[in-house]
Amino acid sequence: MKVDSDEQADVDAGKAAIQRAPRGTGRRLHGAIANRIGTAIVSGDYAPGDILSGEVAFSEELNVSRSAYREAIQVLAAKGLVVSKPKAGTRVLPRERWNLLDPDILAWAFAGEPDPQFVRALFELRAIVEPAAAGLAAQRRDRDDLKAMKEALAAMRQHTLATEEGRAADRRFHAAMLHATHNDVLIVMSASIGAAVNWTTQFKQRARALPRNPIPDHARVQEAIAAQDAAGATEAMRLLVEQALEDTSSAMTR
Repeated sequence: MKVDSDEQADVDAGKAAIQRAPRGTGRRLHGAIANRIGTAIVSGDYAPGDILSGEVAFSEELNVSRSAYREAIQVLAAKGLVVSKPKAGTRVLPRERWNLLDPDILAWAFAGEPDPQFVRALFELRAIVEPAAAGLAAQRRDRDDLKAMKEALAAMRQHTLATEEGRAADRRFHAAMLHATHNDVLIVMSASIGAAVNWTTQFKQRARALPRNPIPDHARVQEAIAAQDAAGATEAMRLLVEQALEDTSSAMTR
């Protein structure tokens, strides 16, 4: 399929942003290809409507097999980034079709400098979901839920959020809080919420240490849930998300 000069320039720019992938086989290879192309799409090197080079050309450009490239495109299609049609090629879909809460897409969005509007949108989602979820958790939590939150909080204190171990504990804390709602729909969101928490926390530490220690904020949420204080848990989580947004916004202005 032919493209005009402007489209071709966009395609060439996108290809230039994708580093050559190492040869290999299996899930690791097509995952690496999906990661490279996905990052280029989410970062804007490819615009919605752009057509990716053909299977043969792209597999040669990336120095990989055609089957590995096809599998990578299937991964991206499942996330709503692209659509492939016979004779029409692979086209980048409009942003509203992307599964923006997919953990991989969140990682790709923070691979470079994230879009400030997207970061704010993530915090708006968290501000809607997490305070209400904390209130439900205070009403419905059981011993196992409290144990999971307490253990995650202890690990956060031990390792701090400056380490991967501490950030993993942070993800477990938020997942445990959502699980404590015993609402299946909210529990399904735990991976997305956890990924958003993780990447914004890492982003805040790129140029400097965290502006303040957010672990006491988490402790207040845990204490209110343990005390079955729904209003207190809601307010504590609201403040946690609000202050996290302030810290992230500060990091983005530096």
